[in-house]
Amino acid sequence: MSEEMTKLSFEKQIEKIQQADLVVGIPSYNNVRTIGHVVRAVIAGLAKYFPKARAVLINSDGGSTDGTQEMVKRVQIEDFKTILTSHPVHPIQKIVTPYHGIPGKGSAFKMIFAGATSLRAKACAVVDSDLRSITPEWVELLIRPIYEEGFDYVAPLYARHKFDGTITNSIVYPMTRALYGKRVRQPIGGDFGFSGNLAQHYLTQEVWETDVARFGIDIWMTTLAIAEGYRVCQSYLGAKIHDAKDPGSDLGPMFTQVVSSVYRLMEDYEPLWKDVKESQSVPTFGFHYEVGLEPIAVKLERMIANFRLGVKDLMEIWIKALSPETAHWLKSISQLSDEAFSFPQDLWVRIIYDFAVAYHKGFVHRDHLLRSMIPLYLGKVASFVKENIDCSASEVEERIEHLCKTFEEMKPYLIERWGEG
Repeated sequence: MSEEMTKLSFEKQIEKIQQADLVVGIPSYNNVRTIGHVVRAVIAGLAKYFPKARAVLINSDGGSTDGTQEMVKRVQIEDFKTILTSHPVHPIQKIVTPYHGIPGKGSAFKMIFAGATSLRAKACAVVDSDLRSITPEWVELLIRPIYEEGFDYVAPLYARHKFDGTITNSIVYPMTRALYGKRVRQPIGGDFGFSGNLAQHYLTQEVWETDVARFGIDIWMTTLAIAEGYRVCQSYLGAKIHDAKDPGSDLGPMFTQVVSSVYRLMEDYEPLWKDVKESQSVPTFGFHYEVGLEPIAVKLERMIANFRLGVKDLMEIWIKALSPETAHWLKSISQLSDEAFSFPQDLWVRIIYDFAVAYHKGFVHRDHLLRSMIPLYLGKVASFVKENIDCSASEVEERIEHLCKTFEEMKPYLIERWGEG
């Protein structure tokens, strides 16, 4: 189907429905194995918690060839009485459409934002298509704060293994908190709620032909909502079951994509973050409970070896971003035995801030700069795992809290370096 015909088909589907109170979007690409469960959970959640609302499910697909779109069309709940005490007042409509533009999650979201805007929806949510742990309650937790409490943005709050989400824990959460002053624990979680007004605002931004449309959509959505004064909260969803990976493997593209988005957004919102002095908590919805989490295997020796190799091969790039003192500190750490290996917290914060300045000022080609950070990140994660191997999840969370406070306390260092000639 041509792009013009697809667009016409999408618009015709919107025109037929005319108006909706709620929109739930599911971006997908070859997710036939899991998307059926996600669609059933969304339909059940909408029927159970918002039975009087006019609701639409939009599947924005990236050209799946495995039958994903057909699965979405086919899945339904035959008898709501098997899970609910009553039927929804209105049938839950579905729109299944391919998206076009730059391949990536952001382009899929653009289609969902466009549908929500055209349908004049009051509240919206997006959920990943490969979720194994989604329940109908997720729909309520992502939408009700918007629909009934007047919030504009709901970030997810998951229970995660203590060594899962290391990019979030060591960079994205501390940076978002220190820069913009809101303690949104999982700024790149993947499942969000947002108001129709915010969806319309997202749609008007000129980012859809940039890397945001390819891979930076999650942190962009969160940062824009915070930085531009929308009412932000978070909802506890329990465990997000996904294919957990060793934090030392297969992370190159994800790491560079996420960190580049964080650094690029600093340029967009420079006047704002320079004036933020401290962070504040945000309202949290949902009932906290303990969940069983899938274990994560961590190869410490490999991460430390990669760090040492970086010190040997990448110092020429690093010294263009780091002070001589910091470079010397890294060389000293690389000479420690595996048993004694430790990466000090304030050194890590200084490095993240120094690389932000180098990215901003163009000291090194940005792609080279970001890729050169990976061994540093692996060294930091290895040290974190070593220090917390026998700690409980709550103790690890306290360590992350302490790291965040260090980012906040050292922010004057960032501002000083940012303003240097």
